[in-house]
Amino acid sequence: MRVCVETQAGGVNPNEDWVAGTPTLAVVLDGLSTAGLATGCRHGVPWYVAHLGGHLLAALADTDRSLSDGLADALERVAAEHPECDLDDPGTPSATVAVLRHRQGALDHLVLADSPIVLESRDGHTVITDTRVDDVLPELRAEVERHETHTPGHREALQRLVSAQRQVRNTPEGYWVAASRPDAAQHAYTGTTSQPEVSAAAVMSDGVSRLVTEYGMATWSDVFMTLADGGPRGLIEMVRRIEATDPTGIRWPRYKSGDDAAVAYCRW
Repeated sequence: MRVCVETQAGGVNPNEDWVAGTPTLAVVLDGLSTAGLATGCRHGVPWYVAHLGGHLLAALADTDRSLSDGLADALERVAAEHPECDLDDPGTPSATVAVLRHRQGALDHLVLADSPIVLESRDGHTVITDTRVDDVLPELRAEVERHETHTPGHREALQRLVSAQRQVRNTPEGYWVAASRPDAAQHAYTGTTSQPEVSAAAVMSDGVSRLVTEYGMATWSDVFMTLADGGPRGLIEMVRRIEATDPTGIRWPRYKSGDDAAVAYCRW
């Protein structure tokens, strides 16, 4: 498997996305925004995703190991690296996870929260994602979207949403992400696809996939054409050009004018 990767911050703050590729793995992590709220951790989200990503690559070096078990091991190891932090704080650093693994003619996938994996084949495109977060707190989400970005009202509404999301994060009543507890890995969506049926794949954060899913400014065919011509950087630049036409979120209400973006583009 040949993997090309790119990640870019969405603004002036440090990038909270993380991406890596090897001949057998493509991994994307999207750190959850803290909205300026306390987390109980002195390290921060960029530290968390970098350490989780490194441990995840190491845990999955054994291709016979299940992706869920590898993620659980990585979560446990990251937690052990900062025991002085309050890992029971509901705002402890957390992230979405998307993993694609090439193994003996098969493609294993794992998605935990809304960073999708898209497979391209002769029959079209298959989107693998976990959108359970979309079913949580719709009224508070709508309140955020009523405000233009970079306004006090938007910031306050976003903090109310994030505070409420933290109370149902990694619970049966809410949705699941990678945080401090290894058992979250068992709630990921996993599966296997025959690799000969797939000509290319893209693993991405929602800062990229929104070009199709939220902005409606491209199809998945357009995305893969852009990846083939300009690689992951070309695709992220396409997202930025679209966002620049709506800097305050009037046409496309959102949490940030520009979100962090990460892509791993896989071919065989």
